Amino acid sequence: MADAARTIDTLELTKVFGRQVAVDHMSISVSAGEVFGFLGANGAGKTTAIRMLCGLLKPTSGGGHVGGLDIMTETHRIRSRIGYMPQRFSLYGDLTVMDNMRLYGGLYGLAGRTLRERIDGMVSLLDMGDIITAITGSLPWGWQQRLSLACANLHRPAVLFLDEPTGSVDPLSRRSFWDLIYALAGGGTTVFVTTHHMDEAEKCDRVTIMVDGKVVAVDTPRGLKQNAGCGTMQEAFVHIVEHHREEEP
Repeated sequence: MADAARTIDTLELTKVFGRQVAVDHMSISVSAGEVFGFLGANGAGKTTAIRMLCGLLKPTSGGGHVGGLDIMTETHRIRSRIGYMPQRFSLYGDLTVMDNMRLYGGLYGLAGRTLRERIDGMVSLLDMGDIITAITGSLPWGWQQRLSLACANLHRPAVLFLDEPTGSVDPLSRRSFWDLIYALAGGGTTVFVTTHHMDEAEKCDRVTIMVDGKVVAVDTPRGLKQNAGCGTMQEAFVHIVEHHREEEP
């Protein structure tokens, strides 16, 4: 049984592609309302792990729960209760901002007054009133990412997965984006976010570091720095990765 206080639990979760072990016996627990950072170099297994947790990719072995639902047997129900914002922009560039939100709200079963209220809420929260009639593809990347976040939250998911949400976004937009993440977490949403930015890792409640598909550290940013004897997350990350690889046979 899944722990009711946890929104994500995995035990020995593994994904193998041919001879490559993309995710290697990953065991993590994430609490409700937590901003949980997932840190690792390209190819470390972060996106593969997220896709398994979202029910988009079947694990090779191990298991877990998301929102109390089994990722092996209840994938369809999981997809209806989470929000997922992938690395690559997945909305329709030739539609307006409003039309994209209406479309994605409909895909989550929202309609009529409920859909209108949810859209109004996201427009207000994300300060999108001035762009609501704009063609999505004409918007700067930061605004497109903001729209992606809105669409992923229209159905008020218990868990929000953000895969590199601020890649190629300017520093001011990144800061604004993280203000929005805090607002969602403050409302009870669990936010599971991958990032390459060490300053963003500092903003998480806890951070997992993955190396070559393995979870090698899980702690608060402060704890990771203290345990590594480092003053910054960048230094701690490098120290932890190098130490792990030195110990590998």
